[in-house]
Amino acid sequence: MGEISRSQLAVYAAAAIAIALLGARYLHGQQGGTAGSPPSRAGGSPAVRVQRSAGGPAVVDVSGAVRRPGVYRLPTASRVDDAVQRAGGATGRADLAGVNLAAKVEDGRQYIVPERGGGSGAAGAAAGSVEGAAGAAGPAGATPSQPLNLNTATLEQLDQLDGVGPATARKIVAYRQQKGGFGSVQELDQVPGIGPQRLAALRDLVRV
Repeated sequence: MGEISRSQLAVYAAAAIAIALLGARYLHGQQGGTAGSPPSRAGGSPAVRVQRSAGGPAVVDVSGAVRRPGVYRLPTASRVDDAVQRAGGATGRADLAGVNLAAKVEDGRQYIVPERGGGSGAAGAAAGSVEGAAGAAGPAGATPSQPLNLNTATLEQLDQLDGVGPATARKIVAYRQQKGGFGSVQELDQVPGIGPQRLAALRDLVRV
């Protein structure tokens, strides 16, 4: 009876060893398969493609001394110079010194290219300009307080406005060049030195 028990134990031991060997081989095969599988991120295979969303176009109104005034759609990264070129480029009478061509375009904004010498005396009135006509030299009925176009007025014309001196006139022109023009008279409150009271006094004297 004791010998039979030892034989059975030997069989059991052999079976256990065989099972252990099979298990070890199985585990080794699993690990090898994992190690050989291609990595999810390394090796140049993109797992996720990230695409930057493209912004909508900027719609701008280009007018003044350009060959084809109108409304144009431009990429959001465009500059004022791109808008002028889309409008056919500046005419021979354009005063590009009054426009910041390097400024980025803003959706919904109007960009006006002024003319050289436009808006002063009878010639400016004959051309349909009202931004700088003086009372005696302008057409009948013109007064010194005739609305002045903030986007085309010269330093001298701005300096003649009530409550605007040379320093403030230069700030107005600097703001106009930086922003590519005024979109409304209300924007004057963003010019340094022009507070609510001065803006209220200028509302009837200027326009865009």
